[in-house]
Formats: sequence, structure tokens, C-alpha cells
Amino acid sequence: MEPSAETNNEAAEEQVVTPWEVSGKDGGKIDYDKLIDRFGCQRIDQSLIQRVEHLTSLPAHVFLRRGVFFAHRDFSEILNAYEKGDKFYLYTGRGPSSEALHLGHLIPFMFTKYLQDAFKVPLVIQLTDDEKFLWKNLTVDECRRLARENAKDIIACGFDISKTFIFSDFDFVGGAFYRNMVEVAKRVTYNQAVGIFGFTGEDHIGKVSFPPVQAVPSFPSSFPHLFSGKDNLRCLIPCAIDQDPYFRMTRDVAPKLGYHKPALIESLFFPALQGETGKMSASDPNSAIYVTDSAKDIKNKVNRHAFSGGQDSVEKHRQLGANIEIDIPVKYLSFFLEDDAELEHIKKEYGAGRMLTGEVKQRLVQVLTELVERHRTARANVTDEMVDAFMAVRPLPYMFD
Repeated sequence: MEPSAETNNEAAEEQVVTPWEVSGKDGGKIDYDKLIDRFGCQRIDQSLIQRVEHLTSLPAHVFLRRGVFFAHRDFSEILNAYEKGDKFYLYTGRGPSSEALHLGHLIPFMFTKYLQDAFKVPLVIQLTDDEKFLWKNLTVDECRRLARENAKDIIACGFDISKTFIFSDFDFVGGAFYRNMVEVAKRVTYNQAVGIFGFTGEDHIGKVSFPPVQAVPSFPSSFPHLFSGKDNLRCLIPCAIDQDPYFRMTRDVAPKLGYHKPALIESLFFPALQGETGKMSASDPNSAIYVTDSAKDIKNKVNRHAFSGGQDSVEKHRQLGANIEIDIPVKYLSFFLEDDAELEHIKKEYGAGRMLTGEVKQRLVQVLTELVERHRTARANVTDEMVDAFMAVRPLPYMFD
């Protein structure tokens, strides 16, 4: 078995991290070191980042060099194969449960676009509309509609249509994909599923039967129109670390079916505006910045709701400086401000009390407004015909050039 594959509930009294629930001990921050130990993955170190830069002849993405994507499984094996001339493909996804995406939802897609461009490899994107029907109080039709709406936001991130296939589970599952699903399902016991995912006797069987659906896009034979005759192709999955249980299960099964274990590169969780112990929630629109927010919305949310590490008076702040470890504007800038030198300058000046909270928030408002405006403009240009083209079952002519 993969390390910790049957022990997802170990240390649940400390913190809970599953694909459907994330909470720290006593409502506190997530301890990523403990999570790495528990899940059995590895930290990304500087040598691995330098190797990516060497192989791609490009600077590492900001999410990589600043530790947003911080953990991996067999990423070095992907790089070894790539260095020998063997290609791989990317697989990521989105569970379409809301009309609009917030910035945290964009992070895996922004990073996946970088990986696609840097390594010049094909990509499959799964829209798990079936999962959201099983877990949420939504109809099948509503889940399917949200999948198409979310696809427009995904396409707006700039993916190369000649190397990208987006699919909805409700529309695509069948044939070779389904055959792989039942191969996986037959090799995972109910007790293993309970250990990995924490299912209880109150969960309906639809939930218990879902994990193979998310597992098999990491097998190339699930996409015969893309990878026919390439069953030895490796797969790299960029995702948030809460998705790790699905792929611990998958990595246990893959060798039994004659496939490489999928490799993963995993990100931290994007914090709520109210702080790292807060939760981004659709029921609280002030907990996150959405790609549909206006410039005024962004300014109001940042100024009123972004948790500050600054002091409660200017005099005290000048004397003691800000606690940048808990300051949400600094954390958001660490995600989205491209300029390393400017970010370090802000941290230094703010931490020393020479820069005030209002100044940091003002800079964040500028950065986020520009990002959201760019995205909104790109999304406005995504037509239904473009969605159909990305989701059409067709060969991808330029997959490995």
C-alpha cells in the first residue's frame, strides 16, 4: 500500500483534510509538516525547482518558487523521464458546485497552464459534475450547467486547445473510461475506502462508488481518442493537497493494472480573507474574491475584511511593525504579485512598521483588480462554441510537438 493509504482518519483529532472537509486542530491553521508526514508525500526543495528551470529553460512559476505548490509524489520521476525524451500528460479537474470561481479555484489552473506551456504536453481536465450531484443539494441538470459555466472560466486561463481536452463526467463516462473504473473498483475493498476517505454508514453508496471516477483519468487508456497505443505514458496531476486521498488509492492500484503510478504536485490551501483559520464559503461572499467581483467589490472586501497583522494604532505599528506571518494582504500578494523584489520590499517595510496596513491593502487591491479584470475580459471572449470545441471528443493534433 501507499504510505497512509488506509489511515486518512489517523490524527483526525488534530486536523481533518479530506476532499470534502478541511479544518485545523481546534479551528486553527493547517500544519503542513504533519500533513506531509501523515500522507507520505515529499516536500519540494530548491534542487527540484532548479531542475525544472534547467529542463524547461524558463524561470520557475511564482507558485513554485514561493512554495504555493510545496509537496509532490514522484515529480522527480516525471522529470527523469522527460530528461530522457519521454513525454507525459497533465490531468487536473474542477468540481462545479458554484456559478463563479474565486481566486483559490484559479490557482491550480494558472499553474497547470504554466506546466502545459513549459513542458509542451497535453492536458485533460475533468469536470466532476457527477460528484457535485452526489455531495451537494443540486439537480443533475444544474450540475451539468455549472460544469459548462466553470469550463468558460477554465478556458479563460489560456489553455492551448490543440493540447487540451475538457470533459464532463456525465457526458464522457463510458467505454474504455468505464472499463478502467470497474478495474479500480474491484481492487479497492470497502474497508480501504473507509480508511482512505472516512465514509460512514450514513453515506449513500453513490459516494462510496465515486472515487474510481476521479482515479482513472490518470490512466492513458481512459482516453483512446488521445493516447491510443501509449499505455506507458506517465501522468502528472497538479492539485490541492486535499485531493491526495484519491490518488493514494490510485497509486496503490495502478501497478496492478500495468500503469505507472500517477505523479502529483500539490498546493497549499488558499486562505479566506478573514484569516488562515477562516473558511471561504459560498454562503459568505465576503470570505473570498470572486472572478465576477467589480473593482469596487474588491476594494471593499480587502479594506473591510482582509485580516491584518498590523497593530491597532499607527504609533504602536511604527514601533512594533506588522506580524506578516498572519497578515492576509501579504499572503495574497505572495500568491499574485509577480515581482519578487517588490514583495520582499513590502514584507521588510511592513514588518518594520515603516509601511502601514492601508498601503499594503492598496497595493493588493491594485494587483487583484488587474488580475480579475484580465480574467473577466478573457472569459467574455469564451463562446459556447469554444466550450464545445474544447469538450469535443477528437484527436489532439499537436500533443507532443
